[in-house]
Amino acid sequence: MRIALLAVLLAGGLLAQRHHVNINTETPEGQALQAIGQESDDAKKLAAYEKFVADNPKSENLIWVYEQMEPLYAKANQPDKAIEVGEKVIAADPEDLATALTTLKAAEAKKDPDQVKKWSATAAGIAQKVAAASKPADEEEEDWKKHVEFAKQVNTYSEYSLYAMALQTTDPRKKADLIETLYARNPQSQYSAQLIPLALQAYQQVNDTDAGIALAEKVLAKDPTNDAMLLVAANGYMQKNKEPDKVIAYSGKLVEVMNAKPKPDGVTDADWASRKASTIGLAHYFPGKVYFNQKKYGQADKELRIALPLLESNPALKPEVLFLLGFSDYKLENPMDALKYLQQCAAIRSPFQAQAAKNVTVIKSQYRAVKQ
Repeated sequence: MRIALLAVLLAGGLLAQRHHVNINTETPEGQALQAIGQESDDAKKLAAYEKFVADNPKSENLIWVYEQMEPLYAKANQPDKAIEVGEKVIAADPEDLATALTTLKAAEAKKDPDQVKKWSATAAGIAQKVAAASKPADEEEEDWKKHVEFAKQVNTYSEYSLYAMALQTTDPRKKADLIETLYARNPQSQYSAQLIPLALQAYQQVNDTDAGIALAEKVLAKDPTNDAMLLVAANGYMQKNKEPDKVIAYSGKLVEVMNAKPKPDGVTDADWASRKASTIGLAHYFPGKVYFNQKKYGQADKELRIALPLLESNPALKPEVLFLLGFSDYKLENPMDALKYLQQCAAIRSPFQAQAAKNVTVIKSQYRAVKQ
């Protein structure tokens, strides 16, 4: 993003001085403004503007004065004051793009996620309107091109502001909200893809599986072959033990996508083989567990047998897959395989270890013909 160009455009005063001042030196108001204009000290100038506002609350020059005050407040590290006067200017002139940008920067300086979200939306809305408008008849072609370029830069910057604030904020809800706001505004933004995983992590922090699923499905609606989001959606529905058809559908799509996906650039053959195997293993584990919970042991056995070797290096899931396979084969009256899987499970320390050992004893007792 060419953020540097924004600074150049602002420094050049492209959209500065949108509002004009009328100084009549024959009046106390005009004399006050003239004196302020001659003041070189920023702190004194700001104090004089504040006094002017207090003394002249109905002045025709009030919006112009606020426009001068906002960058002075920003420079004095008073973002609340800068935002306050920015709101007044925008209320009087809803299409003041430079003020919207300056106020957004004040919100960033305050490190306030809510204000950044608000002013990012304000700046983007004005910028998009300017960029889409027709050239006014009284404006030079070259000047209008600069206005449009500035608007496009502000629009891009408004996306960057959400990105930067999302990285800074520690509140999981606000982080996710900023990311979702950015994605809703522009799914193709250069920042969206980088932030989606952070939003999912934020939802995990607050145990909001529904929000994580919803976000994954928003991405999949635009990018149906996104393997990361297919994984999130399938896992989310499985964890919630609801809508099993979606678990099976997303898992099936995930297998299809991973089998067709080429190795990404910069990834070693070994790393890609490991990642691919692990992902496909999960894509068989999810429906396997769904079928197991539905007591469809034949289908569960089929999926879990495929998953097992692919999840060999997953210490968290391997014992569970062994246990589910052992129980399924027991129900399918396949004691030899049931005993094999349950004995393997009983040899691994996990939440399934004790029950697997008990089941081994039961099987040996019921099927005395099994070789021990």
